[in-house]
Amino acid sequence: MRQMTQMVQQEEETEINLTPMLDVVFIMLIFFIVTASFVKEAGIDVNRPDAPTAVVQENANILVAINDRNEIWIDRRRVDPRAVRANIERLHAENPQGAVIIQADELSQTKTLVHVMDASREAGVFNVSIAADN
Repeated sequence: MRQMTQMVQQEEETEINLTPMLDVVFIMLIFFIVTASFVKEAGIDVNRPDAPTAVVQENANILVAINDRNEIWIDRRRVDPRAVRANIERLHAENPQGAVIIQADELSQTKTLVHVMDASREAGVFNVSIAADN
């Protein structure tokens, strides 16, 4: 009987406690989720014009798309031209380091492009770029 209790005690002592390892794994998972940068799509496919001097822009988190029918899209939804400034202000508040990238279709009007650029500047974002294919 005594041998049985000794064997049970030895088995209990040799078990590996996995709780600290699981805590570390969950903390790492939370860290990676929080620090991951999520790319927000504008919501439509745009035929961008070619530009041989185009440069890749980093930290561009506010994407605005203008299609060939001069419809403005932000965050996969169509936005009224009068509401562009409010949407950009909201997105800029979420990510103050982000720039505005305007993806204008080749067939879109310059008037719509200038309106979006002005709305971005009125929203307090002065780092405005126009997307192009290189």
